[in-house]
Amino acid sequence: MATKIVPKDEMRSFIERVMTKLGVVQSHAKSLADLLVAGDYRGHFSHGLNRLEIYMKDVQEKTCKTDGTPVVLKETAATAWVDGNNLLGPVTGKFCMQLAIEKAKQSGIGWVVSKGCNHFGIAGYYSMMALQHKLLGMAFTNASPLTIATRGKEPFFGTNPISLSAPGNGDDSFVLDMATSVVALGKVELAARKQESIPDNWVIDSNGNSSTDPNKFNALYPLGGEESSSGYKGYGLATLVEIITSVLGGGAVAPNVRNWTQNSSMADLGQCFIAINPECFAPGFQDRMQGLMDNLRSQEPSKPGVNVMVHGDPERAHMEKCDRLGGIEYHINQIKMANEIAVRLNIEPVKTL
Repeated sequence: MATKIVPKDEMRSFIERVMTKLGVVQSHAKSLADLLVAGDYRGHFSHGLNRLEIYMKDVQEKTCKTDGTPVVLKETAATAWVDGNNLLGPVTGKFCMQLAIEKAKQSGIGWVVSKGCNHFGIAGYYSMMALQHKLLGMAFTNASPLTIATRGKEPFFGTNPISLSAPGNGDDSFVLDMATSVVALGKVELAARKQESIPDNWVIDSNGNSSTDPNKFNALYPLGGEESSSGYKGYGLATLVEIITSVLGGGAVAPNVRNWTQNSSMADLGQCFIAINPECFAPGFQDRMQGLMDNLRSQEPSKPGVNVMVHGDPERAHMEKCDRLGGIEYHINQIKMANEIAVRLNIEPVKTL
């Protein structure tokens, strides 16, 4: 597989160049660059550079604002309802999570729900913001209706991701970041970009049949797949996310969320951000959390030589790999995409090592 190494700072700079060229204010462009590079650095290539063109199209179609601030519509000591003001996803997401953190410090919990939002990248980016304050963090968003509950039905829910971050001792932490579909849509898109096939239990085509061709994608299976393999559980989790995001916050509710590629209309996603102060409960949370993680990691692996990990460990391993390489290792087709963008916008291309 042909790859190229790009230093993190260089990729951030490139994304900022792209977005400011399109008229996005510098601070918002930086927020997006930080988010996308964080996704790639953690190994979630589906939600990093791969997503850049979607954000570009939203700005170019003028369905996403290039400047402004989120607005708090209603709040109490522990809660807030926010209008995302149709800004770039990470601008609103960071605003809401920081607000939840401040409320958790004061009241023990901060629960912030927003409407009028756009795609906010990896959910873990926001839940992890709570870790530096020794708080638990959670983040949820509804998404375009691309997950099915039963074979042959029209797409209904989106990937509707869930994230929970919890601090252990020192720099150790638990970071769950998952879609409520079998796989995130971005992994299907990334396979198409790499011209690779996908497992036969990820997607269905327009005829309701499972397909290994990412270009024949019509809808994602819910987590669990078919009913016989507990797909109704993924369906239930997706519904849970829908309720605490758009139903609670007044955003677009499935199946009325725009399709992923319909950049000519506003997304109006609903999102939810939660921060919890463990000191409000039983003392010694971090020690117990560390004990749980240590116990899980100490289990005998089913495959010799493949250690049992907890959520967040694969990402840490990928970040260490990037640090050793001096940057993020991208598939050559991703670099080709970035260079094509640079030519279209007449900006400096990405510099690779």
